[in-house]
Amino acid sequence: MINIERVWIATEPMDMRAGTDTALARVVRVFGAAHPNHAYLFANRRANRMKVLVHDGIGIWLAARRLHQGHFVWPSSETVTQLQITRVQFDALVLGLPWHRLGEAGIIKVL
Repeated sequence: MINIERVWIATEPMDMRAGTDTALARVVRVFGAAHPNHAYLFANRRANRMKVLVHDGIGIWLAARRLHQGHFVWPSSETVTQLQITRVQFDALVLGLPWHRLGEAGIIKVL
């Protein structure tokens, strides 16, 4: 459907009421620009809601995901403001799984 070459996480929480323009402004502020075929992920403070902004080269897509139980495993904003993850890690993250334990080949490294 949409070709995504890189996936980026913004570690600081974002208000989930934000629309496309606000999310795009946040991408430009945190990452410097919205690059084509890149996905930018944001979570709320409780990390039970996530928004994904994708620039497909023509327009902007904004999707939302909510967990009814638990929360997304989100990196701390104390150490970094942005983080690049792999497609395998992204697939695990949107399911609420511990994505940070997955390596490049989908192998679990740490228990």
